[in-house]
Amino acid sequence: MALSPKKQLQFWGIFTVLFAVILYALGDVLLPFVLGGAVAYFLDPVADRLEEAGLSRAAATALITVASVLIFVVIVLAVVPQLIAQAVSLIDTMPQLLRDLQSFVNTRFPSLMQENGVVHNALVAAGEFLQTKGPQLFQGALNSAMSLLNVVMLLVIVPVVAFYLLLDWDRMVAEVDALLPRDHVPTVRKLAKQIDNTLASFVRGMGTVCLILGSYYAVSLMLVGLQFGLVVGFIAGLVTFIPYLGALIGGALAIGLALFQFWGDWLSIGLVAVIFAIGQMVEGNVLTPKLVGKSVGLHPVWLLLALTIFGALFGFIGMLVAVPVAAAIGVLARFVSGQYMTSLLYLGTSNWPESEIEQSATDDNDG
Repeated sequence: MALSPKKQLQFWGIFTVLFAVILYALGDVLLPFVLGGAVAYFLDPVADRLEEAGLSRAAATALITVASVLIFVVIVLAVVPQLIAQAVSLIDTMPQLLRDLQSFVNTRFPSLMQENGVVHNALVAAGEFLQTKGPQLFQGALNSAMSLLNVVMLLVIVPVVAFYLLLDWDRMVAEVDALLPRDHVPTVRKLAKQIDNTLASFVRGMGTVCLILGSYYAVSLMLVGLQFGLVVGFIAGLVTFIPYLGALIGGALAIGLALFQFWGDWLSIGLVAVIFAIGQMVEGNVLTPKLVGKSVGLHPVWLLLALTIFGALFGFIGMLVAVPVAAAIGVLARFVSGQYMTSLLYLGTSNWPESEIEQSATDDNDG
């Protein structure tokens, strides 16, 4: 028997409260399982393609696992140490860069650098803060990340969880489908499909776009000779999921560093600007339309709001679940809005006088 709307509202309200309490109380414990689930979800289409090519699910999962481990080891050995070294060097260099900026502005625009002026005080305060607190903040963030994503979780629990979830993914989906209330199966399947399409387009698509653009920016900037090209490329790729923000932040940082490093060498500075212009053009005209699609139903402002709220309430694991929750809320909100508009239209039509309905139908037929 179908549940009444009131009972359904109570059920989903209780479920939401329990979900929030469990996420808040067991966030650190659930983190490797959430990460493993995210990895399995990301790689499930690859396993499906390998199955279509003739491999069994177990063989496809094993092949994906071996390839993923090899790629991970290569990245850890070749990229991560260099990335950390450049990040530490950049933080140590920032005070000197700010002093150079202060000297440049003082030489070119002396009126802006008057004693006790706004620009002068801001640059002095920023330089002092970075010089005293920058290394401490970076080391604290690194220590927090390592305590949150410790070596055991990263190297053992997450891959194991991802392996088993990927192996049994289709079976788990079938089991969940069998538990659905039969009266609402078509509607639930339709909403689940829409949520999956939104997540697939955004998470898999934008994840691939971020990886491609981050690699492109990092390699290109290092080939040009920019001192902190790897860090800039990593930052630009990381925030590419927000339209224009990745290019804006990465471009501003790269061009600012290029101005200090290549001052007078306008060709090198121009090459840095061209790199980001090409990256933005390729992203907007090739990568995003092909890998993400024109619309996935996740507005950047809504996504930022979800990331901010869930990150503040639940920490790092909250940021991980923010995207799927935002996608689900968006799909459900559009569904409820559509149902409400349909009900209004139906009620409005049912209140029309019968003579007007017949006249409207006659007019439509005459037309």
